[in-house]
Amino acid sequence: MKKKETSRITIKDIAKSLNLSTATISRVLSNHPAISESTKKIVNDKVKELGFSLDPIASSFRSKKTKSIGVICPRIDIDFHSKVISGIEEYAYKQGYQITIFQSHDSYVKEKEIVQMLETSLAAGIIICPGLETKRYEHLKKLSKSNIPLVVYDRSSENLKASKVIINDFEASYNATSHLIKQGCKNIAHIAGNQNVDIFKFRLAGFKKALTQQQLHIHEQLIRETKNLSYEEGKTQAEALLQCNPRPDGIVCANDYTAAAALKVFKNNGLRIPEDVAIIGFSNYPISSILEPQISTIDDSSYDMGLVAAKILIQQIEDKDMQKMDYQEIIIKTNLLVRGSSDRSQI
Repeated sequence: MKKKETSRITIKDIAKSLNLSTATISRVLSNHPAISESTKKIVNDKVKELGFSLDPIASSFRSKKTKSIGVICPRIDIDFHSKVISGIEEYAYKQGYQITIFQSHDSYVKEKEIVQMLETSLAAGIIICPGLETKRYEHLKKLSKSNIPLVVYDRSSENLKASKVIINDFEASYNATSHLIKQGCKNIAHIAGNQNVDIFKFRLAGFKKALTQQQLHIHEQLIRETKNLSYEEGKTQAEALLQCNPRPDGIVCANDYTAAAALKVFKNNGLRIPEDVAIIGFSNYPISSILEPQISTIDDSSYDMGLVAAKILIQQIEDKDMQKMDYQEIIIKTNLLVRGSSDRSQI
């Protein structure tokens, strides 16, 4: 016989059983000085009787006493986002704030639900990297009406007015492509990110600009779009590039997972790296430095991005006049890291 599930006891249940308001119950649970000792005893006795316990996360957001910040990222298992979060946590902790991390898994629906929960719970502020599915921003725009400061990192949109911490994706991709051109590459491919996302549009645009500026032909068949820039997608697209005519002698990848996949595919097919095919990635993931040869990449300073995002948010939280000022857009510098996968000068 299936055991009947016991429903969670709520503040409303306690209020109803004692014929008191939910506001009174909340004040007792937060030890508010305006509540009499006799009322506190009645409520606390009922709490023990019913076995009620506060949700510590929701409670901290409601009270704001722990100065909690909600951080929403697409996937914490991506090295870029974990480094951003480390930067956020480092700065927030020094300023006396705690962070709570949420993953949207690139789902618009889940992202919207998390934002609504944080808004209802009165988070002190929110830092977010919107998911790949997010095309509408009403759920973020309404935060200003609730006086909840918002900072967006990495994936920004012109349709969203908020403080942003980003890199110059166009310039970084342009520099990566220019590097391959300087190595003598003529037929350069691009394993691109999802073109519904602005940052990957900018990386493709920077790639094309570098080619046209040097009067090199843009081979459309050498531009391969992915959905999530996963290793498996990189492998599939690299295998397709092997069959292209002309076959690429250089590949600019929109992240290091796809660059690692391309390196493996071309090496396994007897091509020399970088003599036959020079490869460069993006983001400086750990995988880029453990393969042989090591993968050239763009260091996107993700840790610093997190530090700056936290600093801007906490300024907005603590200085209400900051919220009346124009939104800030901070561009973090990137660095080109030249390694064995593209450096032909050492051959």
